[in-house]
Amino acid sequence: MEQQFKEISNWMAEQNIDFTFLTSTDNVFYFSNFYSDPHERLLGLLLFRNEEPILVCPSMEKNDAISAGWKFDIIGYSDIENPWENIQQKVALKLSSIKKIAVEKDHLNVNRWESIHTAFPSIKEVISAEEKINQLRMVKTEKELAIIKEACKWADYAIEVGCSELAEGKTEMQVLAAIEYELKKKGIAQMSFSTMVLTGKNGASPHGTPGDTPIQKGDLVLFDLGVVVDGYCSDITRTVAFGDINDKQKQIYDTVLKAQLAAIDASKPGVACSVIDLAARNIISEAGYGEYFPHRLGHGLGISVHEFPSLTETNSLLLKEGMVYTIEPGIYVPNIAGVRIEDDVYVTKNGVEILTKFPKELQIIK
Repeated sequence: MEQQFKEISNWMAEQNIDFTFLTSTDNVFYFSNFYSDPHERLLGLLLFRNEEPILVCPSMEKNDAISAGWKFDIIGYSDIENPWENIQQKVALKLSSIKKIAVEKDHLNVNRWESIHTAFPSIKEVISAEEKINQLRMVKTEKELAIIKEACKWADYAIEVGCSELAEGKTEMQVLAAIEYELKKKGIAQMSFSTMVLTGKNGASPHGTPGDTPIQKGDLVLFDLGVVVDGYCSDITRTVAFGDINDKQKQIYDTVLKAQLAAIDASKPGVACSVIDLAARNIISEAGYGEYFPHRLGHGLGISVHEFPSLTETNSLLLKEGMVYTIEPGIYVPNIAGVRIEDDVYVTKNGVEILTKFPKELQIIK
């Protein structure tokens, strides 16, 4: 945490920012190691240039914050208290003048912005904190990487469980339930997002919703899932065949795999995100499926399952050593099949290390 505080305080000094107020669960966790989902309650972290930070959370979570390692001041409040007066008083003890602040503009709602403005009417300028924090979170430390690798191991295990559960007549939801049950038995309490198990034509919806569709011979079955370990996410997609599939399905699968491998091969420090996206997209387009690849190639991964940056064909951002992101091309042909293959990768000095290990060669489950 010390390095994060140093980086943000230097940035605040350069920008002449009086304080930064963070309100998203993920960014509060990044700086404090305290993870909380406060629902409608206020969670916040006040950061200063030359003063110790202040955590804002419900009083019932103060001990949890301390247990997580928080050693600084905490503004706790009950459900019948308004925390803003206390925030105003605490900040006034540290700062005599407040003219410029930074907030998470993509997260802060209007009601809370009005509360900040009421508490600190002298504010003249408000800037976004996201750009700086995105840059900090984009490059992972060795500790962060070790945790993400562990999360990826459990994602691999989840796919293995899913494949072993496939049986004719079993529904998507039954397979999904078995995956999550086995993970919970192993101590995995949280998924990165709602697990997807989609069979047959349902796989042609990139973000489909699992239901009571039974698995049948000749189906392609798409698994998209991730697990959370110590606050960090994994994210994997595999598409497998349940029984023999037809030539069209096989062609789609082979095209996606070729595209995914090309994007992995193109991934190196100093290469633009757009180049990585196009390495895959051009292969899919040349095969005649360009219109059926409707989403970006991938996204950053860490505390949030979708982090900065977004790997699109228009993003000129250059890859840096230490980044972790997904590579997940797909082809989705309505009423025929959907195939997506996704890995989590870590940028090394010379290329990438693939963190998700479950085989990508077409698995035919009999």
